[in-house]
Amino acid sequence: MSPPPKKITQSQPVGYRGRFAPSPTGPLHAGSLVAALGSWLDARKNEGQWLLRIEDIDTPRCTPGAAIQIQQQLLACGLHWDEEPTYQTDRLQHYQKALERLNELKQIYACACSRQTILNTLAAHGIEPARNQEMIYPGSCRPEKSELGYADLTKPKIAWRLALPQNCMIYFEDLALGTQSQNLTKEVGDFVLRRSDGLFTYQLAVVVDDAEQGVTHIVRSEDLLSNTARQIYLQDLLGYQHPQYRHLPLVLDDHGEKLSKQTSATQIQTETEQQSLAELRKAAKHLGLRDLPDGSNVTIAEWLFAATQAWGNRTNKATG
Repeated sequence: MSPPPKKITQSQPVGYRGRFAPSPTGPLHAGSLVAALGSWLDARKNEGQWLLRIEDIDTPRCTPGAAIQIQQQLLACGLHWDEEPTYQTDRLQHYQKALERLNELKQIYACACSRQTILNTLAAHGIEPARNQEMIYPGSCRPEKSELGYADLTKPKIAWRLALPQNCMIYFEDLALGTQSQNLTKEVGDFVLRRSDGLFTYQLAVVVDDAEQGVTHIVRSEDLLSNTARQIYLQDLLGYQHPQYRHLPLVLDDHGEKLSKQTSATQIQTETEQQSLAELRKAAKHLGLRDLPDGSNVTIAEWLFAATQAWGNRTNKATG
């Protein structure tokens, strides 16, 4: 039987700490501005701190100059952050330390499966992953539970997966969507923490970052809802506290697809204050905020003040 997870000492800041964590794969588009504005308003409504984290852990997908452009767009919209921005590529040793801790707990194992190998295995069992859906890992490389042990993390060209228990059900309360649940074993399977190319995955990096930055509230787009159970399970293993979650409605394109850089979403226009205000107004409308100042003489600061009050009224009614 594995020893209980060791509680990792963290500094616990007093009060609300939220964050916006874009990937620098391109400039902000309408969907990412909705997430930025929603998280900023929630922090300001709660008189908390709002952090900016550049999630550049997947370096092959990052676009040169995008991180700076994102920061310029946020500032043009009046969305100021309260601490120096952090970059995941500066924090690799923290993710390695967390992986080593999970190794000490005998919770991970090496996997040599390629994507095609996984697809072939699923096909042999009559399973065809739906379009744009993650593949449920079939456990091809997983050793027997009795054989899980301390592993050699220096092996080259090997991915490292988390060994989930049988029937791993995770329940959590979303501040916008209510009670949520996911069976990680059946709906996800053992998921990767470090890829075969040596890059750490989003799931591990975000959990370590949120814990070490003392993030108390995570306000983000609904497309990330399916990641939440994985992150809660990792938090438990590593002895981290759970933030509160609020998932925001997705912005969809004309075809009903999630608006994203992959679907050629156009960047928001922030060259002038009026352009920035127009983008903020569209984002606020998507968030369900109504009756905000729309005059031509309204400044961004005045509009954001009104939007913060409206956000407070809306979320207080939703939770009241």
